[in-house]
Amino acid sequence: MFNILVVEDDFHTRKLLGDILLDENYIPVLAQDAHEALGILDHQHIDLMITDIMMPEVDGYDLTEMLRDAGFDFPVLMMTAKETIKDKRRGFLVGADDYMVKPVDEEEMLLRVKALLRRAKIVNERKIVIGKVTLNYDSLTISRESEHFTLPQKEFMLLYKLLSYPDTIFTRMQLMDEIWGYDSQTDAHTVSVHVGRLRERFGNWPEFTIVTVRGLGYKAVKNVDG
Repeated sequence: MFNILVVEDDFHTRKLLGDILLDENYIPVLAQDAHEALGILDHQHIDLMITDIMMPEVDGYDLTEMLRDAGFDFPVLMMTAKETIKDKRRGFLVGADDYMVKPVDEEEMLLRVKALLRRAKIVNERKIVIGKVTLNYDSLTISRESEHFTLPQKEFMLLYKLLSYPDTIFTRMQLMDEIWGYDSQTDAHTVSVHVGRLRERFGNWPEFTIVTVRGLGYKAVKNVDG
């Protein structure tokens, strides 16, 4: 199931959105403002964020920009009463993926959420299949023929991230910010340690390779279609 963060300062709207998402078997995570949302992101994985724009202190534009600067790349759906081209342009420039004008149509919102998750390569069945290898997001498992491993959460999330975007280079800091949290007390060397463990476990599996890009970071290379 997908964790969807809803950031909305109006209690009734926040609860309504949560109920709609829950009815569709999503897991709604509700925050009344940007500060509460940032606290949630410290300790919980989020697959998509729905945020209002007009909020006290830190608005939806600033919240989205902060998250993008910190390396969070989950889809962001903005909702607002503003509907000018200028407002939409600003939303997309700070990193929003989609935009809805209030009052929000329930069916349209769910269609947009589904499309954003699909575009983000987080497939509905929560699996990545590469040749004989299968990664299962919900169980944190990876298997190949008779071999079956349940990985520690951070190792799995790191591998899943790299294999979701093959041939895309991620810096250590990007991976650190997204998987460990942008204010984590550990340093980027932790990423290198986890990559080393993944290579030790799966270095002899021919379907994929984790490549070090000198001076930049890491990327995954898929050696078969999948």
